[in-house]
Formats: sequence, C-alpha cells, structure tokens
Amino acid sequence: MVHQLAAVDKRAKIKKNVIVEPFTTIAGDVEIGEGTWIGPNVTIMDGARIGRNCRIFPGTVISAIPQDLKFDGEDTQVIIGDGTTIRECVTVNRGTKALGYTKLGKDCLIMATSHIAHDCVIGNNVIIVNGCGIAGHVEIGDHTVMGGLSAVHQFGKIGKHVMISGGTLVRKDIPPYVKVAREPMSYAGINSVGLRRRGFTNDKIFEIQKIYRAIFQMKMNVSQASAFIEKEMLPTAERDEILEFIRNSPRGIVKGYGTGKDS
Repeated sequence: MVHQLAAVDKRAKIKKNVIVEPFTTIAGDVEIGEGTWIGPNVTIMDGARIGRNCRIFPGTVISAIPQDLKFDGEDTQVIIGDGTTIRECVTVNRGTKALGYTKLGKDCLIMATSHIAHDCVIGNNVIIVNGCGIAGHVEIGDHTVMGGLSAVHQFGKIGKHVMISGGTLVRKDIPPYVKVAREPMSYAGINSVGLRRRGFTNDKIFEIQKIYRAIFQMKMNVSQASAFIEKEMLPTAERDEILEFIRNSPRGIVKGYGTGKDS
C-alpha cells in the first residue's frame, strides 16, 4: 500500500505487499522487494535496489550521490539485501565508478544516525550500532558487530565475526574472529561469545585462540607469526582464512595490546 501523501515516481518498481508511509519520496530508478515497509519521511533516490521484507525508518536517505569530489554523475547503485532493518536518519550513499555500487547484505541492522559511504561492501547479519561512520570503500564481513560511535577509515577491511567496542577509531584492518577495543585500537582477544552463539565448537574456538596467540603474544612480528602458523599448525578453513586476510591487508592489521607491535 502506497499512502496518498507519499511522492512515488510512477517508474519505480514496487512489488506487492510493500507499505510506503506518508511524506516519503521515491525516485524513478528504484526497485523495492515484496513485503518491505518504508516509514514516513524517508527519501529513496535513483539507483536504490531494496530487497524483500526490509524495514526503513523515518529520516533515512538511501542512494544519495556520494560525498566524493571525484564523483562525476555516473550511473551507480545502492543494493540492500533481504530482511535488513535501517533505523532512523541513516544515510547510505551510492557507489562511484570505482566499484559501481554500495552493498548491504541480508538481515543486517543499521541503527540510527549511522552513515555508510560510497562503494562499501557490508556482509550478512552485520549490526552497526548508533552513530557509526563508515568511510568509502570499506569491507565488513558477515556477523560483525560494530559498537556505537565507532568510525572506520576509508579502504578499511574488517573480517567475519568481529566485535568492535563502542567509540573505536578503526585505522587498521581487523582480521576475522577477534575483538578490538581501546584507543588507539588494539586486539582484545577473540570473539568467543559470538562464535559460541553461532555454533562454533570449543575445539574450533581453541584453535582460533592458538592462531592469534602466535600473532599477538609470541614476540614475533606479523610476517614471522604467519610463517610460523603456516608451518606448525594444521590447515583448516579458519586458519587459511586468517592467513589470507593478513596477506591481503593493504593497511596492515590491528596491533596487539601493550606490545607496540604493528604489522
């Protein structure tokens, strides 16, 4: 149902059972999946591709042009996965020619007043708490939780199953399965509570702990620790994922607490 006081371009592709509340504006180059609820005073601009059963709360702006001085009017998108909830006054900017889109995965929760900049790729089941700022070209893995008022530097990479403490300034890449906290940001152990909630066994959690003990607590630099892990520890999906993340980290990974050691 589209409320009579909503301004919806007749070219917009809106599937059945979509509710659009009053004073919302929807542009022409927009697609909205079945069962989605669009609250009042939402602005959805050209390039938005919104999945099924999403909820978008008042004051949100989806698919505005990026705040990037290099943007030259190219045809780009914002893609939002099924079941994602976007709370009040969130802004999600569309991509640039660098990637072509900004993407949020399925079943995410983006809490009030957060900003997601151009060309970000955010995985499934991600929670971004109130007031976070995510700069352009950031990648965030599945099941990551980002504490309130945190900020991520452009081109940053955050692995799967990461827990970021509130107010953290993320200047370095964060490998999978860990917690980070403090200022400056540093390693704070593995995200064992989150992993147990998602079905990881104790043996698997101990394996991940052993890997990060080598990286952060055995007085080796990251390159030496990576070589040690590859040589001394049996190959598993988690081990290989961690090593691959470290190899492909252009900014270097977070440092260990109190060690002064960086990658």
